[in-house]
Amino acid sequence: MLRRGVVDALPLMIPAIPFAFVIGVAVTEAEIDGLVGWSSSPIIYAGAGQLTLLTLLGSGAAWAAAVTAALVVNARHAMYSVALAPAFQQQPSWFRWVGSYLLIDQMFVLADRRKGDPAADFRRYYLAAGLCFVLLWCLSVAIGLALGPIIPTAWGLEFAVPVMFTGMLIPGLTTNPKWVAALVAAAVTVACAGMPNRAGLLVGAAAGIAAGVLADRRTR
Repeated sequence: MLRRGVVDALPLMIPAIPFAFVIGVAVTEAEIDGLVGWSSSPIIYAGAGQLTLLTLLGSGAAWAAAVTAALVVNARHAMYSVALAPAFQQQPSWFRWVGSYLLIDQMFVLADRRKGDPAADFRRYYLAAGLCFVLLWCLSVAIGLALGPIIPTAWGLEFAVPVMFTGMLIPGLTTNPKWVAALVAAAVTVACAGMPNRAGLLVGAAAGIAAGVLADRRTR
């Protein structure tokens, strides 16, 4: 299970590497001390929230506004926790703390497929994949910090972010209710893109969940 966790994690980490470079560039452009900026990777350990925080601080936003926006962006992790709660309830208390820290988008994609495994197998798999993600993420952000000043803006590394999330989403759309949830969430998020503190992400997620639940009830 340890080896399988690492093997499964690596393909999902590849598209996250340009995302990590974007974080490094954001730290450089925000004129934040390199070590302080890099330390936000293991402390926050949530790429979208981290990028939101750094970008807003770099643009001169108040700390309270930047932190609030980052929390809103990361609110989706609460939904991940609910989905994995049955698997976590079978684990020792120390794993619930460590596992919660390691729970990012990629980790959820992998763990959701394994939540029916025996508790010990799930734990080994989760820890192997999760530690692989956190180590590679922190390393990639460090490389991004070093290369940030010389990376041409024409490369458009920001495009890696939606590509990464789309790549994780599509394989999970196996039923009509899931497609309905994804499409409604995307449409509502775009429609609410102008909301302050990127609250449109949270509104879109809530709308997608509601639409998915309704679609699921109709198919039964």
